[in-house]
Amino acid sequence: MAVLDSASTGSSAPQRGITKEERKVIFASSLGTVFEWYDFYLYGSLAAIIAKHFFAGVNETTSFIFALLAFAAGFAVRPFGAIVFGRLGDMIGRKHTFLITIVIMGISTAVVGLLPSYATIGVAAPVILITLRLLQGLALGGEYGGAATYVAEHAPKGRRGFFTAWIQTTATLGLFLSLLVILTCRTLMGTEVFEAWG
Repeated sequence: MAVLDSASTGSSAPQRGITKEERKVIFASSLGTVFEWYDFYLYGSLAAIIAKHFFAGVNETTSFIFALLAFAAGFAVRPFGAIVFGRLGDMIGRKHTFLITIVIMGISTAVVGLLPSYATIGVAAPVILITLRLLQGLALGGEYGGAATYVAEHAPKGRRGFFTAWIQTTATLGLFLSLLVILTCRTLMGTEVFEAWG
């Protein structure tokens, strides 16, 4: 009868506060999501410049479409990343899986930054670029779903929705961070230098 009374009045047992360990898990997962989306959105924001350097063998419109298709390829493989790294997370643990996805994303982004252009290595440039985009998509798919699961597993009872919402929020912060970095670099270098190699 007491259960029915508390349910009918809408009251519930007092919720405990968040522990230091839970706070750490939520912060680390959210930060990982920021960096994953930051790397991913960097490419999208610079697609017009990337098109000129990596898809230069065709006209300007076609090269831009190819650059956008390479961006889309990263999104297309995200479900496969979720499947692969979700299973891996179940087997070896989410913390190790996070590290793997962040390393894959970081290395792929660094290699894109160091990748010679079409003018230097020809058709190998867009092929390598698309391969790296696929790796980034796999890493993002694995990290994003894993982060939400990891946070949900560590969130206090009755507050899973609130804490997993931080994963969604930090994805947006990744976009803003990428735009801020691009704006800062473009301002410091100047437009011509930034478009040439920045």
